[in-house]
Amino acid sequence: MAAKTIKVPALGRVEGDLDVKVTIEDGVVVDAWTEATMFRGFEIILKGKDPQAGLIMTPRICGICGGSHLTKSVYALDTAFHTEVPPNATLIRNIAQAVETLQSIPRWFYALFAIGLTHENYKDYSLYEEVNRRWAPFVGEHYEKGVELSAKPVEIYAIYGGQWPHSSFMIPGGVMCAPTLSDVTRSISILEYFKTNWIEDVLLGCSVDRWLENKTWSDVLEWLEEKEEHYNSDMGLFIRYSQEIGLDHYGRGPGKYLATGSFFNPEKYMYPTIEGRNDALISRSGVYDGEHFHDFDQERVREDLTYSFYEGEGSYHPFDGFTKPLDPEEGRKQGKYTFAKAPRYLLDSGETPLEVGPLARQVIAGREGAEDWQDYDPLIYNIVKEIGPSAMVRVLARLHEAPKYYRNVYNWLRQIDLNEKFYVNPGELIEGKGFGSTEAARGALSDWVEIKDGKIENYQVVTPTAWNIGPRDRHEQRGPIETALIGTPIKNPDDPVELAHIAQSYDSCLVCTVHAYDAKTNKQLAKYEVTKF
Repeated sequence: MAAKTIKVPALGRVEGDLDVKVTIEDGVVVDAWTEATMFRGFEIILKGKDPQAGLIMTPRICGICGGSHLTKSVYALDTAFHTEVPPNATLIRNIAQAVETLQSIPRWFYALFAIGLTHENYKDYSLYEEVNRRWAPFVGEHYEKGVELSAKPVEIYAIYGGQWPHSSFMIPGGVMCAPTLSDVTRSISILEYFKTNWIEDVLLGCSVDRWLENKTWSDVLEWLEEKEEHYNSDMGLFIRYSQEIGLDHYGRGPGKYLATGSFFNPEKYMYPTIEGRNDALISRSGVYDGEHFHDFDQERVREDLTYSFYEGEGSYHPFDGFTKPLDPEEGRKQGKYTFAKAPRYLLDSGETPLEVGPLARQVIAGREGAEDWQDYDPLIYNIVKEIGPSAMVRVLARLHEAPKYYRNVYNWLRQIDLNEKFYVNPGELIEGKGFGSTEAARGALSDWVEIKDGKIENYQVVTPTAWNIGPRDRHEQRGPIETALIGTPIKNPDDPVELAHIAQSYDSCLVCTVHAYDAKTNKQLAKYEVTKF
């Protein structure tokens, strides 16, 4: 087969720079390598800066989840400063984090993921015409509505944060805002508008409460047939179309998951510590190894450098980690192939690659033993157990979070006590270590900071994209997306839209270039270079 280079717009709707090389044999992917091609070096930039520089710098890491970066950064400083955080401040932080994720769900689904479902490969399927009518880029009826309405939740963020993105209104000890009754009332109005006009009318075809009654895959299938509105909702169409085109049969991933958790009980995390974090989380942290659940412990996180364009090899806890980049040409001589490090989690069986993101946190939500104020939701865990993980289930998990996050934000807005404080001065910090984490839309996002002589001595950021697109480690274990690509059937090697579906189901903060190779001839089949719209 002659080598050729073509464009694949389906992969260009993700941010950053990522090459994915896959080996194809008999029409199926049998091996894969992910390569992050861009070095940014925020950890190097932050070294020697004022401890609060992370509040300014890390939200600039990403233009779509800057609020999540701010959230984990401020909690890293809270634990280092040993601050007091008033309940009002925790509520505002929870609200900001959640509405940022709410805006991301329709924006990602319509503008990044669903466009790929309109690919001409599927033109002979019965639902193809309807999918195009709704989700075709720019002209699709629900594409336009979903992208437009995705702006509503972050209007709430801007009420408290002053702007979105790149706000820095969270500071050690609280938040820099003093909301009024008018602010709260306006926030509820905006939230209700988003719920009515997108979550219920477009996504679900039913009330939030009715959808959240679903606890098993059987419940979802019964819900689907219960009413015409359910069947014809975007959720209903997505489930039916995914099964028709086979999206429920590939993109499995490692089947092992990590969530560091998010959203704090305002009364239980007034004095943030690393050790007390898990017990105060509303959306719980945890690890699922494919068979058993485990408590999350940040001390078990490692970053492997073996195949990454950095000096050194082996793996390190982020407090002991370092970021010393190599020229890629020099790195390749050492067998390295990416700027992404390889995050791993130390289970009793050894360092393990884990998937993060909506699927991971909803699997963890299915763990029994939650307090009555914590999130216990068995739906997605049941689906994984019943039909297995896949690209379809990964997307379903993210869509499922829209009604859940709406309900959370509504309740938190009503808990704000305008007569109480929003900030307690923490004083100065000369020495200390801090850890902060949250669940960005894409998954677990964490900071580790060490402060000496009033300056940042070491700062390490581990992003959800790193967890998912990280390379092999010294034990030759593939990263999660590398694993997810294995076994993918490729209808047309010159136009492998199936690879786009998998990459976009993870919503990695990268654009993708895919090189396809034939395992028998070792010839390059195609090279796909993708740019943003």
